[in-house]
Amino acid sequence: MFPSCYSKPSGNGGKKSSWAKLLLGVFIVYMLHTAWLLYSFLNNKPCDGGEHCISSYLTARPRLQLSVFTCLIPDNSQLNLALKIDPFNPQSLFERQVAVSVPEETRANGSLYAVVYVHKSGVSPLEDNKEVHYSAKLTTYFTAAGSEEDKRRTSHKPKSVSHWRPHLSIIMMSESFSFNKGGVPSDVRRFMRVSKNERQVTYLPLLLVNELSFRVRDLMEINRSSVQLPLTVSYEGISLRRFRFLVQLQDMIYSLRQFGFTEENIDEIKETLVGSNFYLLVLTAFITSLQLVCEFLALKNDISSWRGKSSMAGVSRKTALWRSLSTLLIFMHLLEETSLLVLVPIGLGAFVEVWKVFKVYKIKLQWKGLTVNKMDDEEKKTVEYDTQVSRYLSYLVYPLCISGAIFSLAYLRQKCYFSWLLNTLVTGVYALCFLSMAPQLFINHKLKSVSHLQGAVLVYRGFNTLISDLCYAVSFYNPSLSLTSSHQLCCFRDEVFLLLYLYQRRKYGLKSRRRDSGAHSKKLKTQ
Repeated sequence: MFPSCYSKPSGNGGKKSSWAKLLLGVFIVYMLHTAWLLYSFLNNKPCDGGEHCISSYLTARPRLQLSVFTCLIPDNSQLNLALKIDPFNPQSLFERQVAVSVPEETRANGSLYAVVYVHKSGVSPLEDNKEVHYSAKLTTYFTAAGSEEDKRRTSHKPKSVSHWRPHLSIIMMSESFSFNKGGVPSDVRRFMRVSKNERQVTYLPLLLVNELSFRVRDLMEINRSSVQLPLTVSYEGISLRRFRFLVQLQDMIYSLRQFGFTEENIDEIKETLVGSNFYLLVLTAFITSLQLVCEFLALKNDISSWRGKSSMAGVSRKTALWRSLSTLLIFMHLLEETSLLVLVPIGLGAFVEVWKVFKVYKIKLQWKGLTVNKMDDEEKKTVEYDTQVSRYLSYLVYPLCISGAIFSLAYLRQKCYFSWLLNTLVTGVYALCFLSMAPQLFINHKLKSVSHLQGAVLVYRGFNTLISDLCYAVSFYNPSLSLTSSHQLCCFRDEVFLLLYLYQRRKYGLKSRRRDSGAHSKKLKTQ
């Protein structure tokens, strides 16, 4: 299952270690940069006063008005008033239900925008030179979800239809914070408008529409009969720290869209971001980065060791075949249910596991076809042990698989046959994951050796499971970060395998090292 950790050092060992050090260095630099950004969020020092300070326009407590207009094009023409709050208190918190008239162009699969103005009370926003505004789309193009029969009948690609976004969340920085002219953060500067007079320089209110509150499940399809549609307008005054944090999160959501993430995947990320405590979110980002680094190092060590592995003595064929099939099934199961951030590592791991099956069965791909190399005596002995333990396991696995398939027949009434089959197989993989350890552990016991295993890979993946358990502990305090019981079962499986491996390494490791060193010395004498 795993390559040798006591193999003879190769000539490019220094190069491999340098790659690991480079990756570790990049990770440390990334974490230091993230820590610096968090420090800048948490420590925003105001300006002490003087000519180099930019004070807030809200410090003078002007009488303001909030107006929400709708328009086909986000400009200053053809504005239709949807909501007016006069007087408007920036420190307040409110929510209003309004009915918005939908133009004919929007009903014909068009778009509609909302323009939010904060301006002087009793004055038109077009005549106020100190107004601030922000535009956001009230519609979005989305593929209409039809039934399974409709999808089978229509061979062409489904048409994107204009949908209504019934929530408009407005936020504004209501904190009277004074900035230093040379120290305005870049994420704040792009939202800042400055007003100058003879005495001082002030910045106008920082206005923003919170895109994190948008969910795909809230969308309403717009048709010809949609003359009026409901709109919930909410407002909240926030601090500078939270304003900057929301700006960074919305920039991250925009980047995910550019990378090809679907709106359903982004909704899951939004649920985690919005429903999380700030410090728990930082902890989640840190442990996720650690997991990615550990998984990459484990994968790199796994590939480099198996590339130079010639003898498959001590490696369980059944375990390698089980891991490849189970990883492929999990990848197919998650293909339409999770994001690319999860699919890419799982897909790469599945490819490596399939490649290891070809290696352990000694199958080579050539132009003439497939060729299978012969096994030596040690490899034949390993296959005998592997067949023996697989026969014992079959007495337990077959009844469990048959009973589990019968129990899951209830899915067949609700889903198609392929979905039922895939769900049944994936459930079996999660439920019987403990049994995949047995062949390799049995071979180790029979051979009285663990020299054919790759210790670094087990350590990296064992550390990964400990991090997953930390996530599980955090999920008690944050339900949005909770993990599935099946995932925890597999994490527990890896921890048990790591403990058993450490026990076998302590019991057989000394004998293995003596045996390997003796064989190596004999080889040197013959040379």
